Amino acid sequence: MKLIPVTVLTGFLGAGKTTLLNRLLKHPDMAGSAVLINEFGEIGLDHLLVEKLDEDTVLLNAGCLCCTIRGDLQRALRDLALKAEAGHEIRRVLIETTGLADTAPILQTLMSDPVALRSFRLDGVVTVVDAVLGAATLDAQIEAVKQAAVADRLILSKTDIASADQISALEARLHALNPGAPIRRVVTGDVAPDFLFGAGGFDPSAKIAEVAGWLAAEAAHYHHHDHHHDPNRHDARIQAFGLTFAEPLPWEGLASWLEMLAITRGASVLRMKGILNLQGEDRPVVLHGVQHVFHPPERLAAWPAGHDRQSRLVFILRDLDRAVVEEGLAAFLQAARDKAALSAGAK
Repeated sequence: MKLIPVTVLTGFLGAGKTTLLNRLLKHPDMAGSAVLINEFGEIGLDHLLVEKLDEDTVLLNAGCLCCTIRGDLQRALRDLALKAEAGHEIRRVLIETTGLADTAPILQTLMSDPVALRSFRLDGVVTVVDAVLGAATLDAQIEAVKQAAVADRLILSKTDIASADQISALEARLHALNPGAPIRRVVTGDVAPDFLFGAGGFDPSAKIAEVAGWLAAEAAHYHHHDHHHDPNRHDARIQAFGLTFAEPLPWEGLASWLEMLAITRGASVLRMKGILNLQGEDRPVVLHGVQHVFHPPERLAAWPAGHDRQSRLVFILRDLDRAVVEEGLAAFLQAARDKAALSAGAK
């Protein structure tokens, strides 16, 4: 069975998620979608509700199912999987978080729950940021910083009432925080679905070139300037950077290091994404992880035409120095290579 793509829609309180979702659900391309929200009362979908199927599920006039999460995402996903198996057309799932939500538990569920892994795949994270209040929110709320840092797509809302200086300063700050995520300015939630979906590049049947999109951060990183930062500016603690490896990597060394990283510093790994050229493997392998959870590696169908076949890993870290990651990974890879050389010499 083809896995159903899941997009997580997040953003701080008042950023404009409701407006974007209402506008999105009227788009004809959204037919066959399912929407998971925390409570119906929290989001202005009343004008779209046409038929109540049961306590937690309604049909929307865009041909979408809408379910409440009510704190139990695993149960909601299980119910959706059963509906899909029973013949309901579910082409994609949107999960709309509360404004104060940390996205990590949702992403971890999608990457580790057996039911989720059997029926769904993470397509990406879309974060809505208020162009007027966004800078102040980033200064005051670490949740807002994390929401922006883990995004695959950043939506800048209320750009019609923000000043040009506000918008440009916020875009520069968001780009420093998350250099791999494209930013789209939006008024009253008007954005085409094709910008929001296909962000993760994890679907082997999709255009494999999409992988390059979420690896755009490979050449970009920024340095801490803690002594010059406002101490309330939480994004000084977060950095994004990419690592590139020309030679095929030994899976044993990489897997051992990932396990060590998850156990010892998992709380600092806001997000990790990578496309790998592994020793003994002809096809590219995709990895992604959030905090202590790493998704099982996925083989893609083929390398993109003209790709240099170099392995690339992108990290978004909080309170973890880049050097610690680079040095630890290098040590584990070298140990695996040394072990392989000893084994070959003994034969």
